[in-house]
Amino acid sequence: MSEGTIRKNIHIGIEVEIVQKHHQRSGELTNGIVKRLLTKSPNHPHGIKVQLETGEVGRVKEIVDEPA
Repeated sequence: MSEGTIRKNIHIGIEVEIVQKHHQRSGELTNGIVKRLLTKSPNHPHGIKVQLETGEVGRVKEIVDEPA
């Protein structure tokens, strides 16, 4: 299971790569900083849904960097 599927690994302010709904087929990733966590359950098989500071919404595929 990838770290992006577990809610406790994702915090506001960390840098992540998400796949947006309209990019699920292509798998195109969007990089950004987490603004809000949208998934309430402790884990999700497709990734935790978040909103980035830019307003984009998608499921976390990769955690890029934890803030120091």
